[in-house]
Amino acid sequence: MPYRPTALTRKNAEDKRDGFLRAARGLVAADGFRAATVAAIAARCQASVGSVYSYFDSRDRLLAEVFRSAASHEIDLVRAAVSDAGQQASERLGELVRIFSGRALHGRRMAWALLFEPVSPVVEAERLVYRSSYTDIGEQIIRDGLASGVFVPQDARLASSAVMGAVSEALVGWIRPDSPEPSAGELESVIEGIRSFCFRALGVSYSGGI
Repeated sequence: MPYRPTALTRKNAEDKRDGFLRAARGLVAADGFRAATVAAIAARCQASVGSVYSYFDSRDRLLAEVFRSAASHEIDLVRAAVSDAGQQASERLGELVRIFSGRALHGRRMAWALLFEPVSPVVEAERLVYRSSYTDIGEQIIRDGLASGVFVPQDARLASSAVMGAVSEALVGWIRPDSPEPSAGELESVIEGIRSFCFRALGVSYSGGI
């Protein structure tokens, strides 16, 4: 008679799989994707290396799921912040930049892993989706700002890509793993500087606090 998994065995299997993903995400948050080896993941879960491979085809596939989960969490936070920022496009853009930059500066190791750390092609494919999601959010905000005359006329998709690219590049030196921990004052100054640049790029005067 063929074996049929029960609800309990399925639940145990799901819990074990989730445990491997949580362990991998913890390693990535602490030391990047390079630290999330199958051996390290198994050790955190007090399991064998073979048991990890019984749930995931490869380390790359496991890390791609970790990336997708972490990226989705960040995107959801940004979407919620933007939707709560009010109806003005300038307010929503300011919140997009503030949340993106602020979370990156406060969670530097994970931000570096999501944005810049060299990864396999499988994980890089998830990174492209992650970047595109931010561009999508920015594009809608800029389209609304163009329609209301808040932003100077330009291609909304291109402008959003340029803005998000500028934000990411401006953060490189601050979130690089070997960079010193910034002070609270430096964090605020960096965020305000990035927001100021983005507003000027869209033709909006910025005096802070938007």
